[in-house]
Amino acid sequence: MSFRITGLAADPFLPLYGLDTDILAARGILRMTAGAAPDFPDRVELRHAREGETVLLLNHVSQPAASPYRATLAIFVIEGAETAYDRVDTVPEVMRPRLLSLRGFDEEGMMRDADVVEGTAVEGLIDRLFEMPEITEIHAHYARRGCFAGRITRG
Repeated sequence: MSFRITGLAADPFLPLYGLDTDILAARGILRMTAGAAPDFPDRVELRHAREGETVLLLNHVSQPAASPYRATLAIFVIEGAETAYDRVDTVPEVMRPRLLSLRGFDEEGMMRDADVVEGTAVEGLIDRLFEMPEITEIHAHYARRGCFAGRITRG
């Protein structure tokens, strides 16, 4: 089954780029610098931050539905990211080395099914979840830390 993975729109983050560190901190946002290890998975471009790039660590509402599954947690955004990842039938490399939690939601924001999978085998779980017609979107999370990773819809 065809699927589409998208990163977050950059628009809500653009006003934060370049703000003074104290202003960011007052909003509960941290600016960090990426090292050589791939420890900063960006949620807009869905790639690892390169060594020396700055990232913002901030809280994000990944499931805004007025349901018991409303969800919010920390995410990284590369400072300067402008173009959201948007590909059909292509899993971004940032997801491949990680254990993922996929959560299938219906139109009312109710979770209908969920499971964990290694990023190298995520396509099979996407197919299985989308076999349920009531699932309209899947939220991918990095399972170990629980952070939102990306949105998956039918292709």
